[in-house]
Amino acid sequence: MFFSCFGVVVGDLQSTMCSPREVLLVGEGNFSFSAALLESSMEELHVTSTCLQSEDEALRMHGTQENIQHLRDCGSTVLFEVDCTCLSEHEDLHGHLFDCIIFNFPHFGRKSGVKKNRGLLVKFFQSCAKVLKDGGEVHVALCNGQGGTPADNPMREWHNSWQVVAMAAEAGLVLNEVHPFDPTKYQGYKCTGYRSQDKGFHVENGLNHIFTRSYPYTTPVNVKMEAALAKETILFELPAELSEYVNRSFLDSQSCHPVKLVQEQLLRELKSSWPVNTLTQNFPELVCCPSDQLCAFGTDLVTTSQTDIYWVRSLETHGQGSHEEVEGDDHPSANTRYALQPSLLVHLSEIINHEEFSPGTLHTLSGLVFRRTPVSPNTSPAHHQLLLVGALPSDSEPLKCLHGCLETLLSPHGVSFREDPEDSNKVWLNSDKLPKFGRLAYLSAPEYEFHSVRLCVVTIDLDHLATLVFGLFDWRLLWSPDPRFLRHFSSKPLEPFAIFSLYPSSYSHDISFWMEPDSFDELDFHAVIRQATAGAVKDVVLVDRFRHPHMGHASLCYRLTYQSPDRALSHSQVKDMHVALRKLMAQKLRVTLR
Repeated sequence: MFFSCFGVVVGDLQSTMCSPREVLLVGEGNFSFSAALLESSMEELHVTSTCLQSEDEALRMHGTQENIQHLRDCGSTVLFEVDCTCLSEHEDLHGHLFDCIIFNFPHFGRKSGVKKNRGLLVKFFQSCAKVLKDGGEVHVALCNGQGGTPADNPMREWHNSWQVVAMAAEAGLVLNEVHPFDPTKYQGYKCTGYRSQDKGFHVENGLNHIFTRSYPYTTPVNVKMEAALAKETILFELPAELSEYVNRSFLDSQSCHPVKLVQEQLLRELKSSWPVNTLTQNFPELVCCPSDQLCAFGTDLVTTSQTDIYWVRSLETHGQGSHEEVEGDDHPSANTRYALQPSLLVHLSEIINHEEFSPGTLHTLSGLVFRRTPVSPNTSPAHHQLLLVGALPSDSEPLKCLHGCLETLLSPHGVSFREDPEDSNKVWLNSDKLPKFGRLAYLSAPEYEFHSVRLCVVTIDLDHLATLVFGLFDWRLLWSPDPRFLRHFSSKPLEPFAIFSLYPSSYSHDISFWMEPDSFDELDFHAVIRQATAGAVKDVVLVDRFRHPHMGHASLCYRLTYQSPDRALSHSQVKDMHVALRKLMAQKLRVTLR
């Protein structure tokens, strides 16, 4: 087994506040919580405590005067007639930023329904976003069942809850933690405000929800890139849906990314059985070869279909090879096409013919590969691949030895190995989520036919392996720009991964259109989805298909599931994304939207 992990204990309200210097409390009734917080906190706090009522109204509540006096004696600020839905507009709060904002048991007032309370939460969260420091927290305590998350016991039906996660998403906030609200920790705290009266809510089994800022979504753009091929420098445009996957440096020497950690550990284990050499050759992510050459790679090495390959067009070509007078093997022929590398195996010939390559050693290469795939929870259009190549003594049964070694290492993480039923010289790596995410195979190599060695190759999808090893429920987390993701993997000792966006909301939208079956490319449709929604769509399922009996064209209906594993995704954002998708489909695909 790669990594052993230790449990994580989630703290209470006081320990999760991350030692805030500035704390704002809103919606206070008798100010008893503010006074109790000052008494119970082990940290030095500056508290600004506010309520919606006027001072005269607040003083009518039992104990209010004593609590206010205690707060002022401790140097705290007490403000009245503060509307929590427009905090930045209050003259005493304007321009002031807080480390922590607390709202205990919010309520719209009187006998109000869930819709009014959802509206209160949305406006409160949006107001908080204007006065919250970067890295700050918003604490919202709710009665059991109100939040609408799996933490509630019992959990209400979604439509009958306050949908607190979805309401916070409207302000770009994500639920970072949720744990029991324990009023006994705050001596003297007396809950008030039930139906706008000096009565308490049912706080037993209440939950405290802690929200933090989310990294925002950005619109994918086309990226111009350069690649050095032989004697030429090729300028090309990367498809917009791939823009977030390039120049991320996950495998750099100083990286602590989980993909890098998995690769390092795997190679360390393999070194106990074979000499391992990391190749220093620098292969570009763009490959150049005649169309028929990639076809030859097809079923054996790279992909099952040319439609899976990202073909790109050269915008400019610089260097000796771009001039007509230059001839030879390095000069592109008329039928040369450029593609983003679909597998590191396209470089196999160069690897085994390089001076670094020596029999008896496992040579390793890793890098980013690209594959046009449908939008799904388990496949990505780009991933990091590990390639192992070795010319190993045939009498040692090297494929069997590699199989046994990798199975010992990876089977504890849910990886199974299955021999190809049609080729005994090929073994597939599988998981419950993704079959055939890696492969072991013998390949023919005329250079070594008379040397009593067999050419063994291993390819592994490092991204998928990292999700298995570290228990990541969504592959998109690997590409999260949120610094909290990488910060977790830089900690020592490494603990189980704790997601920083709990219970993300899910939204389903259908899209229907007419298309011509002979010209419609479903992978183009999925590429447009990725571009228009910035990767916010988790899954796409065909739910209905109708072909006109006389006209020949067909109608398709797909169901898109929007959900983000790491960023706030609100209902209003999803509506805008879906509108953008329809516009982009009209521009890029030969379809008629319904």
